[in-house]
Amino acid sequence: MEIGDKHISYRIYLVAFGIFLMAIAVAFKLSKIQWVEGPKLRELAKKETVKSFVIPANKGNIYSSDGSLLATSIPNYNIRFDAVAPKREAFDKNIKSLSDSLNLMFGKPSSYYQNLFSTARASKNRYMFVARDLSYTEYMRMKSFPLFNLGPNKGGMITEQETIRKYPIGKIALRTIGYDRVNEIGKREGKGIEWSFRKYLNGKDGKVLKQKIAKGQWKPIRDQNEVDPQDGFDVISTIDVYIQDIAHHALLKQLQDYKAEHGCVVVMETKTGKVKAISNLGKLNPKDSTYLETTNYAIAEAHEPGSTFKLVDMIALLDDHKIDTSKVYDSQGGIIEYRGKKVRDSHEGGYGRISLARGFEVSSNTIMVQAVYENYKKNPQEFVDRIDHMGLNKPLGLPFQGEGRPYIPQPKDKQWSAISLPWMAFGYGVSVTPLQTLTLYNAVANNGEMVKPQFVSEIKEWNKTIKKYDKEIINPKICSDETIKKLKAVMQNVVKRGTGAKLYSKDFSMAGKTGTAQANYAKNGGSEKHYISSFVGFFPADNPKYSCIVVVHKPNTSGNNYYGADVAGPVFKRIAQKIFTDAPSTNEIKDLNRKVSKQEIAYNSFNAKVQIDVKVIPNLKGMSGMDAVVLLENLKLKVKVIGVGKVKKQSIPAGQPVDKTQTIILELS
Repeated sequence: MEIGDKHISYRIYLVAFGIFLMAIAVAFKLSKIQWVEGPKLRELAKKETVKSFVIPANKGNIYSSDGSLLATSIPNYNIRFDAVAPKREAFDKNIKSLSDSLNLMFGKPSSYYQNLFSTARASKNRYMFVARDLSYTEYMRMKSFPLFNLGPNKGGMITEQETIRKYPIGKIALRTIGYDRVNEIGKREGKGIEWSFRKYLNGKDGKVLKQKIAKGQWKPIRDQNEVDPQDGFDVISTIDVYIQDIAHHALLKQLQDYKAEHGCVVVMETKTGKVKAISNLGKLNPKDSTYLETTNYAIAEAHEPGSTFKLVDMIALLDDHKIDTSKVYDSQGGIIEYRGKKVRDSHEGGYGRISLARGFEVSSNTIMVQAVYENYKKNPQEFVDRIDHMGLNKPLGLPFQGEGRPYIPQPKDKQWSAISLPWMAFGYGVSVTPLQTLTLYNAVANNGEMVKPQFVSEIKEWNKTIKKYDKEIINPKICSDETIKKLKAVMQNVVKRGTGAKLYSKDFSMAGKTGTAQANYAKNGGSEKHYISSFVGFFPADNPKYSCIVVVHKPNTSGNNYYGADVAGPVFKRIAQKIFTDAPSTNEIKDLNRKVSKQEIAYNSFNAKVQIDVKVIPNLKGMSGMDAVVLLENLKLKVKVIGVGKVKKQSIPAGQPVDKTQTIILELS
């Protein structure tokens, strides 16, 4: 009996000792978890349940000078369906009604949607595609459909929101407006205003901490954001939508009529340098007649200007007091030769003996080359210095990527030869961009003051100016007043009785210069010849308000009228006439204080609405855009407007409670 008791006691001690060891091991493990592994595990748990989410900033708008929207951001929605989320009873009860609603919205048969949803339910598809690219109004409509109106957890509707950039006036000036995007390899890239002014437009994203609650659902940990988003500023461009539309369609028609490869047009305000219109159109496919904005030719494409460069000859010869406009030269039958290379006039047989002024008016190569060569052959650097003084030897320094680099031969360069000087005199062997050429002609129109082309006038935050871009002077005086006076006279005569005589109208004055450059490109071991037709000048001639350049590359030569006056000139004339003949009347209103009864009634009605302490979103449909914006801003709401006219749609329906953190989008028509 005692021996048995001892065995039992030993066993009890052994078990107790084992339990003691286990307790020590557990205590050790708990201590290790608490003090060694604990921080890591807590951090892991926090990562799994708490996450920092980006709150995208609202991107600023780009406006034209007249207040029209050129680019804006709007929300875009894709809808998917979690077929496992709804309970069987809710799914069976609502699937027919949901399918009927989708049928009315998208046109596909109700049976199609019933089969789609049932198949997804059977296969437990938790991410079934339903619809993409919905507007806010369409999204809110779908959200109210049967089943979907039960919410994401009970109804299974999954909403994916993104912000897309829209261009309300279409593809007009699209290349200058530009873009800012992430390419297929994840690198950010862009062009135009969108890219160059992105630091103002994009704003700064915010951050918010959210905690995972269930099924991919997250809720904010606290009421306030970790970092509040800062909306981007608005950019006010110099583009005038009315002038832009005229320029775009005038260029497009001529490109189509002449089956040209590509072309550009720029209209600039003479005194300020503000670019009021810029259009760059080219064929994507040589066999296609569709023209699109893919390259900013006016800014990026430096090429031989041809006869439009003869203005440089005139400025140098007159301002260096080499000769006067009355100096007579012999065109020598329309052909002269330098070192075995011939310079020809476009007019067979030449022009006989004519003055320098007349040589410019009829664009005689032989006259202009003789004048330059005879007066600068002993010191060509003097002629080149004159070009450099006018700033044509360097880029304009525009805020855009890809500005073309001009090329002006220098006598000290290895490439300089005995024919460099005479060839420069009629626009060959040099390269400048269309916008550079326009800037020079605009300086003549502006009485010698050369101003930098300007594309953006202001950065704004609502009605507050953040930054203003004033006129920038490149050269305060490119030549004397006496020279300017003579240049204006000969350019008017180009249109009255020179190469641009077809454009002349006794009712409307213009001044300018035609240009036709011949370009040769190597192809299959030989050369392909084509022409670059241009016209550049200003209007009205007596008191210039606008300058304009038109350049058309590779017009069809079958009709033998590929010259600047035939191809580019009509575009210039069309723009000039449309701007002034179709412009809204600016007649003086004599009685400004006279009250109009309809206006008084409309004002009183609007004023009454503004004074009411509104706690819900009002019905804005039918209200003028200006009144609607004022009303909403009084409610401390942010407003974005698309289009012009009266309110057609509002992104937040009438009757919804006012939430001052929201942005309401108004669609006008």
